[in-house]
Amino acid sequence: MASTLVMVNLFGAVALLLFGLAQVKDGVTRAFGARLRAGLALGTKGTLRSFAAGFGATLALQSSTATALTTASFVERHLIKPRMAQVVLLGANVGTAVTAWIVSTGIEWLSPLLVLAGVALARSKSSTARQGLGSALVGIGLMLLSLHLLSLATEPMRQSPALAAFLTLLDGAWPAALAFSTVLAALSSSSLAIVVLILSLTTMGILSPALTVVLVLGANLGGAIPPVVATLGAKAAARRVTLGNLIVRGIGCLAVLPLAGPFAAVLAQVPVPGAKLPVDVHLAFNIAIALVFWPLSAPVARLMERIVPEEEQPETGPRYLDEAALATPIVALSGAAREVLRVGDVIEDMLVRTMRAFNDDNLAELRGISALEAQVDLLQQEVKVYLSRLGRNGLDGDSAGRSIVIIDYAINLEHVGDIIEKGLVEQVRKKVEHGLTFSEDGYAELKGLFDLTIENLRIAQTIFVTRDLKLARQLMQVKVDVRRMEKQSSARHLARLRDGRTESLQTSSLHLDMLRDLKRINAHLVSVAHPILDEGGLLEESRLKSVE
Repeated sequence: MASTLVMVNLFGAVALLLFGLAQVKDGVTRAFGARLRAGLALGTKGTLRSFAAGFGATLALQSSTATALTTASFVERHLIKPRMAQVVLLGANVGTAVTAWIVSTGIEWLSPLLVLAGVALARSKSSTARQGLGSALVGIGLMLLSLHLLSLATEPMRQSPALAAFLTLLDGAWPAALAFSTVLAALSSSSLAIVVLILSLTTMGILSPALTVVLVLGANLGGAIPPVVATLGAKAAARRVTLGNLIVRGIGCLAVLPLAGPFAAVLAQVPVPGAKLPVDVHLAFNIAIALVFWPLSAPVARLMERIVPEEEQPETGPRYLDEAALATPIVALSGAAREVLRVGDVIEDMLVRTMRAFNDDNLAELRGISALEAQVDLLQQEVKVYLSRLGRNGLDGDSAGRSIVIIDYAINLEHVGDIIEKGLVEQVRKKVEHGLTFSEDGYAELKGLFDLTIENLRIAQTIFVTRDLKLARQLMQVKVDVRRMEKQSSARHLARLRDGRTESLQTSSLHLDMLRDLKRINAHLVSVAHPILDEGGLLEESRLKSVE
């Protein structure tokens, strides 16, 4: 019973530590998430700034895993170079080691004060940033409290024969000890938590210096595994970053493992308390790894490219966003425009399938629309990222204006895709599944608006390429026609309802919803004409009539 209680106290203290870490990460993300991500993306122009960005982000988030995943996502979007990403993670590793060193300095007495201040801020209604900061302070307080609980939980272990036998076994088998702490760190997704646990055991005097070094090495190795697992389904660029970090740590662990005894002896000569050996080892190991692999960041990045080759782009991915063309803005803009035209073609396919399903009561036409909408989302995102990279070096007035037009049209097409998938498709599905039939007049009105919408999309595509002023004026007039058609159809539908026509009563909400969504789609399509008419001085800022 006593041993069970000890284990419950131990695991409870570790759980509180992990909860505190998560609380800090969530709070800081709420308070400063956008600034941290922007700083991480923008602060990677040089190796020193990259190291500092990783170090600072990890100190703030209390999670090298979160920093690694954010960095990998930026590399995937080409916002950070692979070499700089490896340096960022070296800084993140040192950041988490510094965090462990700070929390071991005997400041547990601050825990109640931090929790009190954090709760006061978190309950304030002043701003989300203050509430997030309050949550982070509560998390730090809980982390410090967990250290005290860990100390109390491990106190009875000093006299445990079973634990002594287990540690003796590990002390004679360093690879097994390395694997043991690696698994613990991987399962907890936190090298910091395992280092703190090792710190508590060391304070009790039940770990030899060499075994302490080995267990800390395992904690470092295990802490690099969760980001690798989290990016298994990501693109090759993201997987290279996390796998490179794991390989770097693995090489460091294998190099230090045979020297665990001498390494511990060297650190014993440093004028610091022996009870702090785990955090000293943790910090010294990560600083040494950073010093060794910082100059090797470029070769590591190239090695990762060979180990994780670029997968073939699926048919749904971008075709015309050439990386080499970024050096020539006019060519890059041409490629981005061609890619957006592909988005328009996919939208047309979605509209045609939806109209066929509406006309023929055939749900089979709707099966691929979700995949097409996902392709629209992917392509418009890739276009935005590509053009944001093009604008980093500055564009002249015409190129900058064209870039904005391309992005605006891509965004409007993405909105059209959302309306089709979440609106029209669901309405057509409801019509078919419930066997609803529109009145003859109502069906003709909706079919006519469907046909007009598809025709307007084709005109919008032509305007986007040719920038034809006459077509732009024609499409702008169509917007007025669509608005008139929608009002007339709604009025006729309400008249049919007043006449008590059964079909209209059954399909009332469906009819009005489809009219509304088709009108919204046309409004997004007409937006392609706005910049052309504006340049020609033909676009008024307001539709309001002047009142004398």
